[in-house]
Amino acid sequence: MLVVDTHVHASPYWFEPIEVLLFQMNAQRVDKATLVQFFGQTDNRYIFECARRFPGRFSPVVAVDTEGADVPRALKQLASEGAEGVRLRPTTRSPGEDPLAIWRVCAELGLAVSCGGSEEEFASDDFRKLVEALPDLPVIVEHLGHPQHDKPPYPVYQKVLALARYPNTYIKLGGLGEICERPFPFADPFYSVHGVPPFIKMAYEAFGASRMMWGSNYPPCSRLEGYANTLRLVEEYLTGFCSQDDKQWIFGKTALLLYKFRQ
Repeated sequence: MLVVDTHVHASPYWFEPIEVLLFQMNAQRVDKATLVQFFGQTDNRYIFECARRFPGRFSPVVAVDTEGADVPRALKQLASEGAEGVRLRPTTRSPGEDPLAIWRVCAELGLAVSCGGSEEEFASDDFRKLVEALPDLPVIVEHLGHPQHDKPPYPVYQKVLALARYPNTYIKLGGLGEICERPFPFADPFYSVHGVPPFIKMAYEAFGASRMMWGSNYPPCSRLEGYANTLRLVEEYLTGFCSQDDKQWIFGKTALLLYKFRQ
């Protein structure tokens, strides 16, 4: 099974350099990864350097100064350098007459938006209207929409999952450590399905496998269950309700719809 990790970070001055990530990927037989810029950084040179050094292995998901004077020009330049996605927050808006200008430019350039924010932001009417207004823009909800603090019957998370009605929306699932409390192996009887809260299964039922993708969140996942378990435990958990074909979508095929991983 081709495995694509759609949420990793690498940097020579924050987190870990690319060589450490490659060691982890090779050890776990992860074929490709999207290098996602971390919030607070808009210098994307290292991400592009990594993609050039290891052609076909990485896809750059960049960040841009959304308050800058000429964001459209900056995005066009980043796209010409090989960017295949942009990271924005659900609340990101452009200065000037059109608050959705930056989102529209992403759509015009064919750049998928990887969206990091809180459950409340994803569940808001404002974000729903944004997604609805841009049907040609792939919008990816990171980290399952951050549902950790919602309680049954999960009223806020149900609003996040309602985004699935828009075919341009996708959702990332990370490791079980993102939604489970310690101790390992997340066997507290509080959890409803195999010791795990139902958020992954709920997302699967709402979006379907072809609009879900796995992203480890390496290296932050190292302080939770670790990179190997981020992959292994999720695959084992999905076996309870996913076919092998569905797992192929979640672990690779969905990502290849959005990212080209240019050689």
